[in-house]
Amino acid sequence: MKYTTAQIVEKLRALKVVPVIALDRADDILPLAKTLSENGLPVVEITFRSEAAEEAIRLLRQHNPEILIAAGTVLTPEQVVRAKQAGADCIVTPGFNPNIVRLCQQLGIPVTPGINNPMSIEAALEMGITAVKFFPAEASGGVKMIKALLGPYSQLEIMPTGGISPANIKDYLAIPNVIACGGSWFVEKSLISNQNWDEIGRLVREVLDLVK
Repeated sequence: MKYTTAQIVEKLRALKVVPVIALDRADDILPLAKTLSENGLPVVEITFRSEAAEEAIRLLRQHNPEILIAAGTVLTPEQVVRAKQAGADCIVTPGFNPNIVRLCQQLGIPVTPGINNPMSIEAALEMGITAVKFFPAEASGGVKMIKALLGPYSQLEIMPTGGISPANIKDYLAIPNVIACGGSWFVEKSLISNQNWDEIGRLVREVLDLVK
């Protein structure tokens, strides 16, 4: 299924949490995605911070077509093309790069660019984008900063990522414009490389209990 940005926003709003995943081995994505889905979280953001990202997206698309797959930490036009060809549903970038946004729009793949100040927000709005990632969330002023930015930019739909934890996730989600939070504490690299699926499952249930 090909999602529109509006459909992705709606899906994320229902789920409230997006696992931000860095993998060393592409094969780990299948048991990981199974664990996430079975515990109520059929969504992943697979970051291009590792060489395994493209193959992981391809494997997941083949075996779990129902999972929403975002390609994260996308920095170059080449990564956009690779992510799309591998089967990603959308692109997520850490910052606002107009060339990347333009390419995604040309290729017809939804993009959620990173912003954390008025300048990057206005650049996004100029290109017709209102669904954005607020990154790095805590380091950029957190909940306070988002509320301040929503004064002039009330049309934004925001996914804060970076420094999100069980201690602050509810504060972010209490802001109506926040659709979901990206987090990695429940899918830590060490848990994945040790294939500790039971612990990941427990942490997913814990975070979903917290936000629902």
